[in-house]
Amino acid sequence: MATLVTFHAHPDDEAIGCAGTMARAAAEGHRVVLVSATRGEHGEVPEGFLKEGDILGEVRVEETRRAAEILGVERLEFLGYSDSGMMGTPENELEEAFWQADIEEAAARLRDILVDEGAEVLTIYDSDGTYGHPDHIQVYRVGMRAAEMAGTPRIYESVTPKEQIQESMKRMVESGMDLPFDPAEIDLGVPEATITTTVDVREFLPLKRKAMQAHASQIPEESFFLSMPPDMFEEGFGTEHYRRVGAPPGTTETWLFD
Repeated sequence: MATLVTFHAHPDDEAIGCAGTMARAAAEGHRVVLVSATRGEHGEVPEGFLKEGDILGEVRVEETRRAAEILGVERLEFLGYSDSGMMGTPENELEEAFWQADIEEAAARLRDILVDEGAEVLTIYDSDGTYGHPDHIQVYRVGMRAAEMAGTPRIYESVTPKEQIQESMKRMVESGMDLPFDPAEIDLGVPEATITTTVDVREFLPLKRKAMQAHASQIPEESFFLSMPPDMFEEGFGTEHYRRVGAPPGTTETWLFD
């Protein structure tokens, strides 16, 4: 059995992006380690969600612990940086923001975990950070450098095929779903031809959904994700996609482990 370290920017990112992979790896006996760069201190919260005295970062840490338990994570770590907010916001400039972190110093923190765990597999994001979020971009930069420092043999970028997103948006519009965004303005994903690894996680969708629900401060029941009809939820989340760094052209895999 091997060890998977999955590295994310904020609490809830792991539930949306890699939860099925994490649950499947744990079910197969692999050791799963979740690392979050920040505690998501600047996330948006539904009005009235926080009680008097609640601190969002602490709330999100507890949400992450619950999600980790659901997914079979054996170790959860936070690198200790602050949420940088969306690109161009004042939070980007905070001294403790992950966006401001020295790459070598941050990578050394992650390297220590990779070495301690003897990790065979690391997941990060692509160089665009999925949708240009500064902390996501930083996860790519820090993750790549940490893997180099630690000698981690297999690095996977968590991605989504552009074609799938476009087709899903089309279906949602045709079904009459009330979308919280303009589908014409959605330009996310990578070309399907660049994806090396497609992981079938349909068996683990109930756990993925529960992990999302655990992050109630960010993903309430009435959210876009959780209000999807079951068939659309399966279409959108039943397969998790990756690009293996350094894989030869034409690589097609169905799992992250040999």
